[in-house]
Amino acid sequence: QVQLVESGGGLVQAGGSLRLSCAASGSIRRLNVMGWYRQAPGKQRELVAEITSGGSTNYVDSVKGRFAISRDNAKNTVYLQMNSLKPEDTAVYYCNVRGLLQNSWGQGTQVTVSS
Repeated sequence: QVQLVESGGGLVQAGGSLRLSCAASGSIRRLNVMGWYRQAPGKQRELVAEITSGGSTNYVDSVKGRFAISRDNAKNTVYLQMNSLKPEDTAVYYCNVRGLLQNSWGQGTQVTVSS
């Protein structure tokens, strides 16, 4: 079983920055993908960014050039640096770790961007 603890959400003005962190513990597969998803009110949960254990990354088009995902394999931690935030980035952000026969979610952290 994998436990995920997220931190770093909050309220920020448009154009500002936030950094999300997610620390994983437990029986984590050596080969895995760590990612961030978000869900805005009335919308489906969507992938924001993900990074493999080898460092390959993938972003949704709407955040390319503004967000950066990274990970520290020694600490089993994934980060999401969010710059130039927009009101449409407002959502609950969820950390996800998936590997062989494993798919775990964090509890979510609220990000609110005011205009």
